[in-house]
Amino acid sequence: MNSAIQSAIAVAISSLQTQGLLPSDWQDKSGLSRTKDRSHGDFASNIAMLGAKPAGMKPRDLAEKIVAALPSNEVIAKVEIAGPGFINFFLNDDQRFAILDQIKNESDVFGENKNNAGKKVQVEFVSANPTSSLHVGHGRGAAYGMTVARLLEATGFDVQREYYVNDAGRQMDILATSTYLRYLELCGQQLTFPKNAYKGEYVFDIAQHILDRDGKVFERPVSDVFQDVPEDVVYGPDDAEGNPTVLSGDKEKHIDGLIANAQRLLGSAGYAVFHSQALNEILDDIKDDLGEFGVRFDQWFSEETLKDKITEALANLQDKGFLYEKDGNIWFRSTDFGDEKDRVVQRKNGLTTYFAADIAYHLNKFQRGFDQIVDIWGADHHGYISRVKAAISALGFDPEKLTVLLVQFVSLWRSGQPVQMSSRSGSFVTLRELRSEVGNDAARFYYVMRKSAQHIDFDLDLAVSQSKDNAVYYIQYAHARVHRMLEKVTSLGQSFDAAAGRAAAGRLVETVEAELLAKLAAYPDVLNNAAQQYEPHQLGNYLKELASLFHGWYNEHKVISDDHELMQARLLLSVSVRQVIHNGLLLLGVSAPESM
Repeated sequence: MNSAIQSAIAVAISSLQTQGLLPSDWQDKSGLSRTKDRSHGDFASNIAMLGAKPAGMKPRDLAEKIVAALPSNEVIAKVEIAGPGFINFFLNDDQRFAILDQIKNESDVFGENKNNAGKKVQVEFVSANPTSSLHVGHGRGAAYGMTVARLLEATGFDVQREYYVNDAGRQMDILATSTYLRYLELCGQQLTFPKNAYKGEYVFDIAQHILDRDGKVFERPVSDVFQDVPEDVVYGPDDAEGNPTVLSGDKEKHIDGLIANAQRLLGSAGYAVFHSQALNEILDDIKDDLGEFGVRFDQWFSEETLKDKITEALANLQDKGFLYEKDGNIWFRSTDFGDEKDRVVQRKNGLTTYFAADIAYHLNKFQRGFDQIVDIWGADHHGYISRVKAAISALGFDPEKLTVLLVQFVSLWRSGQPVQMSSRSGSFVTLRELRSEVGNDAARFYYVMRKSAQHIDFDLDLAVSQSKDNAVYYIQYAHARVHRMLEKVTSLGQSFDAAAGRAAAGRLVETVEAELLAKLAAYPDVLNNAAQQYEPHQLGNYLKELASLFHGWYNEHKVISDDHELMQARLLLSVSVRQVIHNGLLLLGVSAPESM
């Protein structure tokens, strides 16, 4: 429908250009949008506002000439000029009811398009360190990433979902050493557990599994493990800002010393037992957690496999003159590409940095031939964007092909009070705990109901309430309500007849029915915009508005009645609403129940 209007506008503009009323090289960059108020028509165009200056006319005068030049069109019932020069288009009744045919014919794929057919996009998200169970912050990234991927698929993209497994860094060494220290405790030895180690009960569980399988074969004297290790941090009273003061010691040097001793005492094979056991158990837990949450990945990419790619990437940058040596370190000239300072890629001890691995990973991504790459990171990684794009440019790729989306933190609230969470202490609130309390549907929905870069206060009480204040419940109830309506029709010895409903669609004369039809017709544009802008909340808000409109109509107007024609028409309208709600909920990863 909007394409027919746009075509008519294009004909009018061409006519005005031929007449010399508009410059021949003027390009129409106007928008055609659905009106919020049905009294203003179905669609509105701002073309006269944008073309007025090039035409040397007032917007309303240009609007009059555009309207006069419009060709006849069976889609358009009438055209009006509003305000300073907006052009409002009213569709004829057949076109307004045609949406019912489209929804029926396209069913589960209604609203989707093939605009990006033939294009490959990679969406990398979550990518949490496999050092503990996923917490509620990771859950937001999971819900957001999965929904963005699904929206992109709905607009024709070939989407690959990827999880980057950080299995080669220092955090994994801390976890492996934490597991070994718990193993020694299970063997009966006494020790003071490091401040900077992982303290969760799950570390004991992993250590117990090793002890059960291998016995005490890896036991070494605690005195040897702690030999020559720098003192751990000793804290004093909190300062004025509530932070503990350091009296002595260094927690980083202490844990690094323990890692080095564990590696030396166990040897590479023995140390690998603790490293791999911890990695595999936690990664399996993450996969199970995400799977139960309806989040799937096409590839789990191991950082450990990047060693050769790091060498390749640094050699590439070296050959192009973008690396230099200073103070024994190797630096990347990222300031040449707009970054605020140059970055170290290899330290004087020969070890490459995390950034070097990031460069290699993105080199690998671009070499895989994606048309677009979408990275979804935590908001605390904002500073990494410029340096990664600088590296992409230096490697000879187009940095505009990379889109980085940031996901802000999540706060949980219960009974009006914030729920505290912490990571290293092991007392964090996990995604699994949240799902257990509010259910997958509420979690998936509320995680994406704000822009990803905005903080979320997740109200646990609201998420489980059965009221219209709980948006996901209200939307699902609209879907179930239609199903119950059809069951009632059957119990009365009647049946829904879609053809009869379509034939009687002209009986849908109430203002709210026209609003429902317009709302249904807006769904494809909402879906497409949500995908283009990576904003699932646009779809969620649309479903809230559609459900509210439907519930209000249902409460005010009788659907099942002795007026057979009107009943069939209203049943068709109801079934169409149900289909759109079903489609939208599934894109958001939320179920569409038939009963509640």
